Amino acid sequence: MMIPVVLSAALLLLLPGILTQSFRQVPIDVVVENSLHNIKPLTFSTHVAYRGILLGALKGLMDTNANFKFTYSDNPNFGPYLESVNGVAGNDKDHTYWQLLVKTADGKVIIPDVGIGCYIPKANEQIILTFSKW
Repeated sequence: MMIPVVLSAALLLLLPGILTQSFRQVPIDVVVENSLHNIKPLTFSTHVAYRGILLGALKGLMDTNANFKFTYSDNPNFGPYLESVNGVAGNDKDHTYWQLLVKTADGKVIIPDVGIGCYIPKANEQIILTFSKW
């Protein structure tokens, strides 16, 4: 008896407009820091769908702001991995990478335990992408 319920729920996902409907937007800032190359930090104001992932916000920002670009690779075990921001890529030889930090609304800077593909930003957080060494 459960199969018809599961099929009905699956069919709801296929209804026209369900994937293109408007979602409540949450404002965030994306800060790009690169002190290794003496580049002044850049701040971009953007938004993410309520309970949406950071990757979606970054893609939306790149689509609407020519001054922000990023690339990522999709690791089958660990998900999306941030490779470059604004033309600067991390590499193994120099031991550099893009670190994800978050400044929460109460001012604490945290290192999320997930990456850009799983992190769910909250309203008024600063997402900090900082070029770092390991």
